[in-house]
Amino acid sequence: MEKNITDLLSFIKRSPTAYNAAHEICGIFEKMGYTRLEEGEKWTIEPGGRYYVTRNMSSVIAFAAGRDYGPFKIIASHCDSPIFKLKDDFEISADGKYIKLNTEKYGGMIMSSWFDRPLSVAGRVIVKEDGRLKSKIVDLEKPVLIIPNMPVHFCPEINKGYSYNAQTDMAPITGGGKSKGEIMKLVACAAGVRPEDIISYDLYAYCAQEGTVAGVQDEYILAPRIDDLECAFASIKAFCQSENKDSGINMCCVFDNEEVGSGTKQGADSTFLDDVITRITYAMGKDGEDKIRTIARSFMVSADNAHSMHPNHPEKYDAGNRVYMNEGVVIKFNANQRYTSDGVSAAIFKEICRKAGVPVQSFANRSDIAGGSTLGNISNSHVSLNTVDIGLPQLAMHSAVETAGAQDFEYMISAMTGFYDSEIVIKNDEEYEVR
Repeated sequence: MEKNITDLLSFIKRSPTAYNAAHEICGIFEKMGYTRLEEGEKWTIEPGGRYYVTRNMSSVIAFAAGRDYGPFKIIASHCDSPIFKLKDDFEISADGKYIKLNTEKYGGMIMSSWFDRPLSVAGRVIVKEDGRLKSKIVDLEKPVLIIPNMPVHFCPEINKGYSYNAQTDMAPITGGGKSKGEIMKLVACAAGVRPEDIISYDLYAYCAQEGTVAGVQDEYILAPRIDDLECAFASIKAFCQSENKDSGINMCCVFDNEEVGSGTKQGADSTFLDDVITRITYAMGKDGEDKIRTIARSFMVSADNAHSMHPNHPEKYDAGNRVYMNEGVVIKFNANQRYTSDGVSAAIFKEICRKAGVPVQSFANRSDIAGGSTLGNISNSHVSLNTVDIGLPQLAMHSAVETAGAQDFEYMISAMTGFYDSEIVIKNDEEYEVR
């Protein structure tokens, strides 16, 4: 277990933004011998071949072809997290003594959790080299910013509840220097270019606090971006170590922009997954009807973390369908279809977990509290197939630093590996089998 947790925390550290995460994921696939495909080029798919493709440098889909064209087994997660995006003109002088950064919050974050933490800057820059525009991934890798709290002396009501203003309260200050341009000098250095070579950028202020294990028996993981890098990394681990010996296609999808609704060209509400499936179909000598018939026999796991019962506020959770850290993988249910799980998909996934020796928990919100949603149903609007929504229990979701169970990460890898190694037979709407 210790090796997998170490690998996870290292992955989280190297993935401060969706761009950095996608870059890291591509590096993993490259080391494993996967062939990179480009959307703008013709694809050649060989039986037994392993491939990956990116979109916008922030979403990645990898797939492993079996000996023949057959059902798709898909795990989908996301690599974005709540964060602060630097605006185009982001430097503001304060009394000529500080430089503040003008930022915009991305996603539904807990703003109070970002105060007095070490922050850094990462993302991508578009530079001009030899007359051409080129994207580069950057990460300053050291704390250069902080969002300071107001002293309680000047804000005596802060412990009685305070409404934070994203524009005025959440502006980070630079860790040194009183003149503008220092951050971009560091960014340019990280990109290996001059500041004047940077034409545009997608840069973010991220929590640079390193992840760690905690608890009297090291039973917890504390780290930024656990939602949803934990599920994403578990799916990559399982995908790379599974053996696709049968007919069919194993797929590992990591999407950007889930935290803001997925409605982008690279999000789960885009054509990305359907485009990849279509191109695999034709590259393997099949047609449109083959694609439709195969999708009907396919299965997807939508993996995004779940809310563990908070010990200080049990009243916020359903009386029977509450989940706990280190007690297994969670299947998420919602009558209003915020989650895709239904009786059929849950039964199939439970059977996979039973064979893998992985405990399963069920989560549903209180009926009078609206919960979150995830990418499963959004993706299903483009590629409609049996899908189950799962996750791992965690506390403080959307905080700058979150908490999850160490044992659960092992459970998830085992469950996902079992999924990729299983043969799921969907004969019709009434009969199913897991082999």
